[in-house]
Amino acid sequence: MLQFPLIRECPYAPPAEYTQIREQEPITTVRLPNGREAWVVTKHEHVRQVLSDPSFSADRTHPDFPSFFPAGQTIPRDASARTMLIMDPPEHGPARRAVLGEFTVRQIAALRPRMQEIVDELLDTMLAGAGPADLVESLSLPVPSMVICELLGVPYADHEFFQVNTAAMIKRETGMDERRAAFERIRNYLDELVAAKEADPPDDLLGRQIRKRREEGGYDRGPLIGLGFLLLVAGHETTANMISLGTLALLDNPAQMAALRDDPARTPAAVEEMLRYFTIVDTSVARLCTADTEVGGRAIRAGEGVLTLGQAANRDPDAFQQPDDFAIDRPAGHHVAFGFGPHQCLGQNLARAELQIVFDTLLRRAPTLRLAVPIDELPFKSDAAIYGIYHMPVTW
Repeated sequence: MLQFPLIRECPYAPPAEYTQIREQEPITTVRLPNGREAWVVTKHEHVRQVLSDPSFSADRTHPDFPSFFPAGQTIPRDASARTMLIMDPPEHGPARRAVLGEFTVRQIAALRPRMQEIVDELLDTMLAGAGPADLVESLSLPVPSMVICELLGVPYADHEFFQVNTAAMIKRETGMDERRAAFERIRNYLDELVAAKEADPPDDLLGRQIRKRREEGGYDRGPLIGLGFLLLVAGHETTANMISLGTLALLDNPAQMAALRDDPARTPAAVEEMLRYFTIVDTSVARLCTADTEVGGRAIRAGEGVLTLGQAANRDPDAFQQPDDFAIDRPAGHHVAFGFGPHQCLGQNLARAELQIVFDTLLRRAPTLRLAVPIDELPFKSDAAIYGIYHMPVTW
């Protein structure tokens, strides 16, 4: 029986075992670090079924929820840090609807001019230097960090604080004591931030939520801390890694990079392909079966854990032609890189807009961009729950 989690050894491919499982036994059991067993689901259609079926719970605080923590270690259960990510009906729907209006296509379109300014300012600074520069430090990380800080009303001066603590939380090797400490530091920071906004709520997402929830007569600081936690942590780490990896894929495919530079109308499809191709958030999309059901002919019993392998699903040949190829013109809009079903990523419109603006601008302004070191010298995040690159030296 395979021991999970599996580590990707190549940035361009899932672990080899994923393909083997999908082709030979697409729904099978694996052993987790705590010694317990869980199902893994690898086919695209089956992953979408699990993520949209109310028989599968997202509540990670349940003692039977499949966990990558060693035996005896659990995630914090502080009610003030509960986010919609781990909520089930009927709690999940109202929590999501309360903030959904902040992330509509129209709302994100209104933010595009400011996002463009941020990208241009960062590239001004990077390109003014002699090079090489670290793309992660110069562009990938500050773009989504600045955007989410402005959206939430978090001082960007504090970005290093939450970046360091987020990194500690998502590294697999981080001990539970330090993981909890990092969690508490971010939670306490947001508690103080929200409290400071309550006296005179400003026109930022947290301020608007304070006013809205007071008007509805149900204001409670705790859920707003949880929302801020989710958006702050998820809002910069995922997009930052996609900027670095997407740039790497283009540099390694110069013909496609040139085609994209010559025709920016291709960028939306290219972004979808990058999301599918890398699927940086993989096995963290787990579920707990709460009622006996069947997936792909397999009986899943109540109380059993399920891991939906997004990487395997996004390389499923029954869903994508030649799935192991990187193709910027692929119609890949049905990928599961943002999840699927009721818990599909709330900020996906924001992420898409950031990625489109970054790649259009970077290709236009740095047409001779190239790696400053061999690709095998890049430090990939094989030790983290969200895949990416720690540092990426580039020149131009």
